[in-house]
Amino acid sequence: MDVEPEIRTAAGVVRGSWESAVVVFRGIRYAEPPIGPRRFLAPIPVRPWDGVRDAREFGPPVPQSSNLGLVMSSVSGDVEDGSEDCLTLNVWSPDLGGANLPVMVWIQGGTYLENNTANPHCDGATLARAAVVVVSMNYRVGMDGFGRITGAPDNRGILDQIAALEWVQHNIAAFGGDPANVTVFGQSAGAASIAALLVMPKAAGLFRRAISQSMPGTYFTPRLADAISTTIAAQLGVRATVSDLARLPPRALTDATTAVIAKLPEFVDIWGPMALTPTPFSPIVDGDVLPCAPWTGVSNGAAHAVDLLIGHTRDEFRLYTSQPGNQPTPEQVAVAFDHLGPGTDGERAYRTAYPDATPSQRFEILNSDWLFRMPSLHLADAAYVGGGPVWFYELAWSFNAEQGASHCLDFLLLFGTLSPDEVRAHRSAHPTAADEIPHVAKRIRADWVSFATTGKPGWAPYDSRTRVTRVYDAEAVTRPYPEQASRRIWSAYRFGTLDLMG
Repeated sequence: MDVEPEIRTAAGVVRGSWESAVVVFRGIRYAEPPIGPRRFLAPIPVRPWDGVRDAREFGPPVPQSSNLGLVMSSVSGDVEDGSEDCLTLNVWSPDLGGANLPVMVWIQGGTYLENNTANPHCDGATLARAAVVVVSMNYRVGMDGFGRITGAPDNRGILDQIAALEWVQHNIAAFGGDPANVTVFGQSAGAASIAALLVMPKAAGLFRRAISQSMPGTYFTPRLADAISTTIAAQLGVRATVSDLARLPPRALTDATTAVIAKLPEFVDIWGPMALTPTPFSPIVDGDVLPCAPWTGVSNGAAHAVDLLIGHTRDEFRLYTSQPGNQPTPEQVAVAFDHLGPGTDGERAYRTAYPDATPSQRFEILNSDWLFRMPSLHLADAAYVGGGPVWFYELAWSFNAEQGASHCLDFLLLFGTLSPDEVRAHRSAHPTAADEIPHVAKRIRADWVSFATTGKPGWAPYDSRTRVTRVYDAEAVTRPYPEQASRRIWSAYRFGTLDLMG
């Protein structure tokens, strides 16, 4: 397999490479570069080209701050300002023939601030060797992708994702994939983007199945998004309009965003609970691009024809609280319960439900619930009400005592990019973790591939009575939903859109 494979796409020929029994095409342009007058507009299809384009290197990242975040910076190093030619995707395929393999399209997370498919922990080769075609894409983030800008459509980052999914429909058969059997799967901001795609008319028919991993429950009203974008633009002395922002380089906007992030908690009485998250961006429920919050649309049947696999990790927020210097102060704990609780006395509810937890631990559980666990559970409930097939899972396995089963661990296992040696080298690694990780990772990967192939991951569907849940630990078990204490606290809460306070 030394011959460099060439594939003719709808726009032109691309040349990839064989790597360990998988053919890889990197950096394929799926839309025209968002530059000049197109910078803040919806993506447009890529123009045809002559000759053969090399597709052996990842495309450059979209504009984003250097080393901004906890996960991507730890594995990617410095991230450059981003290239104009940044809307590219990558394909891993085990068979370029007419195999009609299931297609799995990865939508990466990153707090709506980061997106770089060159991240080595999202390498699709191991997953592709399980007999699926894997696709990943760069999409616009930050102010360019999710800021509310007068004169521009909202949710441009998600419109980029739709453009990539349209490319898959038109081209993936040539790479061995079945365009009628596409599964979108994503984690964190990627999972919330997928939840938005479920209720977006523009995305209808572009995928058959969806996997939502650790979906954050933050969706903004236009009024809240306006206030945030106005504040970011004001850092630069301009208005949040296409005419003003198009004159600024991407780095200016990422720097202004970073400055606002540093003082987000100061806005909590105006911007509400979103000011206690790591990012000022989320999808905007504008009534046009995104017509409603996902829970509303899904419960009304918007996704009834889409097979759904939804879940979260057990210790979601420990990714943040386990970082040095990130232990909450008593004041931060009080503010969190004042603004994130599901009722007027959330702190008492958590003290009752978790009597042995310290205030810091209750802070972590509250944030895990509000930001990731309960939005995911409520989306599964909405899917059940909406009449669509849905399955649920929780990742409980962990390899070290500090982070537990934290946010992001699931995709490292799925892609098989966290090695036993890395696990063994961790300062607080569990004694048996290095021996367990290949088995746990293989089990998750097999279930995801089974779901993408057949629509069934291997356990009973979820319903709002039994709440059957696949729990991944050293051994996978199927049982009722484990986090019953938190579920009861949030049972009467209704997730929707976040608005300005008052």
